[in-house]
Amino acid sequence: MIDDINFLLVGNSRLHWAENLQTKYKFFHTQKNNNVPQNINLNNLIWASVGKLPDLSLKQENRISTQDIKLKNLPNHFGVDRALGCLEALKIIENPSRKELLIADFGTTLSITKLTAQGSIIGGQITPGFLTQLRSMEKYTENLKVPKKYDIPIQDFLINTEDSMLKGVSNSLMGVINLSFNPAKDILIMCGGDSELIGSLLKQKKEEIIIAPNLVMQGMITHFNH
Repeated sequence: MIDDINFLLVGNSRLHWAENLQTKYKFFHTQKNNNVPQNINLNNLIWASVGKLPDLSLKQENRISTQDIKLKNLPNHFGVDRALGCLEALKIIENPSRKELLIADFGTTLSITKLTAQGSIIGGQITPGFLTQLRSMEKYTENLKVPKKYDIPIQDFLINTEDSMLKGVSNSLMGVINLSFNPAKDILIMCGGDSELIGSLLKQKKEEIIIAPNLVMQGMITHFNH
């Protein structure tokens, strides 16, 4: 770990930080209109972006882009967050059976990327994420509002409208995963802000599932240190 080097991923809706604490990194998130967190030196900040840049003086020479990531068959148009997640998954996953890796990033969108055990990109899928689906229902319907709490109901069918929305959205995301993930052939790595929420529902049913919320930020650190 290099002293005073911190990391920032500019997401679609939030800023994702990795702060160097000498012996480990602290991962946290802020809104785009917030001030730069204390102890973050922009001059020594390594950054990448998939969303609109905030009004910060970020050095271009410190930027990580998709073209900088060394993965086989990686298209230049892939988001750098997806590339970094793939890079880190290849590093941390023990895969003696040489299964394919399925990386599901639960953020503003649910982006799924599949790659071979040798690190060659196969392709992916993208669908609206948890909060994006809820906000879409609020925006385009008259009486539906985004729930204030995200407690996923156990029951399959609900009377309460907010519970029904939460169940429907969580089922839609789990459905995408279940249709894409074959435990006999794949290892599923779940990351991103809603990975623990959705992963807690899936992990009861599936083996070969790893939940690593900060996978992409760890990928930035891995890329920089190599």
